Amino acid sequence: MTICWRLATSSYCPEYAALADSIQCKSSEYLYFVIMFTAYFLIICINSTIVCLIVIHKNLHEPMYIFIAALLINSVLYSTNIYPKLLIDFLSEKQIITHSLCLFQGSVHYTMAGSEFSLLSAMAYDRYLSICKPLQYATIMRKTVVIVFLVLAWFVPTCELGVLVALYANIKLCSFTLKGIFCNTSFYNLQCVRSVTISIYGLFMLLNIVLFPVLFIFFTYTRILIASYRSSKTFRRKAAQTCLPHLLVLINLTFFITYDVIVVRLESDIPNTTHLIMALQMIVYHPLFNPIIYGLKMKEISKHLKRLFQVKSH
Repeated sequence: MTICWRLATSSYCPEYAALADSIQCKSSEYLYFVIMFTAYFLIICINSTIVCLIVIHKNLHEPMYIFIAALLINSVLYSTNIYPKLLIDFLSEKQIITHSLCLFQGSVHYTMAGSEFSLLSAMAYDRYLSICKPLQYATIMRKTVVIVFLVLAWFVPTCELGVLVALYANIKLCSFTLKGIFCNTSFYNLQCVRSVTISIYGLFMLLNIVLFPVLFIFFTYTRILIASYRSSKTFRRKAAQTCLPHLLVLINLTFFITYDVIVVRLESDIPNTTHLIMALQMIVYHPLFNPIIYGLKMKEISKHLKRLFQVKSH
């Protein structure tokens, strides 16, 4: 069973277009290919550079930086799940994908999104202990605790998505045209009959891997804000330097997931151009936003990045 994509590029290239239109279409597709390949290359390079810096430098072997490295690895995995197939589609006359591969791509997409919320929760808890309970920090945030957080951040979403894939596997499809550039919640609209079980389980997953982590993060940062307000100006500045990047990443991710899960699933009357722009921001802007915001805002990482580029310039 194969599913067809409804890519933005297809509208420029009708099946029976004139030869000139076909040439123009091919040129556009090659341009899109180069742009997306460049974006993928930058995502891999920038994220990998910061991860390598964290691994190499011992002063970055702290829970906060380990969680950042995990978050950036997550961005690489997320991009690798989407970009290779997307690049192939740009060079293909027909954009198709098998049913099983579409389920796999969608499950990896939401597993990575769920694990990112879990990692942001672990980072918020780490900052809460560091700022609000500094004397207990070393006792609580031991190496084994960090490892457990990392394992759970990927294991729990993987298990939950595995159940959803099993539910989707036997669903009968009545439509085989997927609106979008990769498999996401738009797959839900291909069903002949909406499954109540899938809808209820989807709601459970949304609460468990998105809403609850977001509420927990806002709770911990509220406590941090209260503690900072009662402390000195220097303390408030230090708290802001470490917490602001996490909040920016959280707001950015929450915005995209809200659009992806709620707006698309409700089949709102949104222009195709808007769908395309939002999808491109999810696969281009967000994976590049994380390393840039951490590289610029986290003082220790920024310091090592400056040294790295200074050495290369000499």
